[in-house]
Amino acid sequence: MVVPVKNEQDNVEPLVREIAAALSGNTTFEIVYVNDGSTDATQARLEVLKSEFPMLRVIRHRASCGQSRAVTTGVGAARYEWIATLDGDGQNDPADIPALLAKLADPAQPPNLELLAGWRSKRNDTFVRRISSRIANGVRSRMLKDNTPDTGCGLKVFARETFLALPNFDHMHRFLPALVMRNGGAVVSVPVHHRARERGASKYGVHNRLWVGIVDLFGVAWLQRRVRLPVIEADSDL
Repeated sequence: MVVPVKNEQDNVEPLVREIAAALSGNTTFEIVYVNDGSTDATQARLEVLKSEFPMLRVIRHRASCGQSRAVTTGVGAARYEWIATLDGDGQNDPADIPALLAKLADPAQPPNLELLAGWRSKRNDTFVRRISSRIANGVRSRMLKDNTPDTGCGLKVFARETFLALPNFDHMHRFLPALVMRNGGAVVSVPVHHRARERGASKYGVHNRLWVGIVDLFGVAWLQRRVRLPVIEADSDL
């Protein structure tokens, strides 16, 4: 479990407790929090929780490097083959994680499944955020053909090895489906719950989502056009 956070002091404790409750008894797990340069009490509260939750690990960026870099730091430090991520603001529901993990063993899934992407089919956000997200997802899906209705959802499950092999850049977490498919992996979207933010303030607005996202969109499209996936034939000597 990898959770990137920045200035989420009031969300740390309730979310750690929810994650532990959701995963306890179902699987062996760890919780890796990456504190991305918080200037509030986030770090102090995480340190206190470590004594109660031995599976909790905390990594701290001295200065903020962005959400994608925080996720990459956490995945690089993780010890398990499969990684689940969720946002640290409490809007993703940790109770959805076991259902996502169970889908990995479903024989109906594609054999090359490498990413399960959460789909916030019923979003608890402001009208402006819902509309802007719907437009952005529509444009991205048509341009990148990633067949994913919601790439912005922080709740995802993916293979650690797959993630670490992807091109790494700022904001790359919003393009994971397209990047995974570019490397030949299958992506499946799964409806998940989405909750209203109860504590703290969002770190994203129209400007740091929209304009940067447009630049990145063309960059990912450029990457897609320059990949050639080979079709492997059996060795005739076998």
